Amino acid sequence: VKVQGFFFHKAPKKAKQLTKGHVVTKLEKKARPSNRKGKLSKRTETVRSVIRDVTGFAPYERKILELLQAGSTKDEKKALKVAKRRVGTHRRGLRKREYMRGVMQRLRHK
Repeated sequence: VKVQGFFFHKAPKKAKQLTKGHVVTKLEKKARPSNRKGKLSKRTETVRSVIRDVTGFAPYERKILELLQAGSTKDEKKALKVAKRRVGTHRRGLRKREYMRGVMQRLRHK
């Protein structure tokens, strides 16, 4: 169909038979190495935990812990703001705040 110099094609018709063609069994795809990227190995986890035990927390992490211990909503927001400013993005800030919450709970239960 031609309208003012432009061609408009009609929509293609829907397939009537979806069971056409030679019947085959689908092969399982091999797992690619790229699918493992970012997965934490036991060794790396152990090394990081040892380093954390030896070095302790950074000053901004201590400040986040202090704010979270206060417990008010205002301080929670402030903790997020501090984390966000230090680690770069909102999502990373949220993750850091949750991590520090977990640390705080572990410290309480010891």
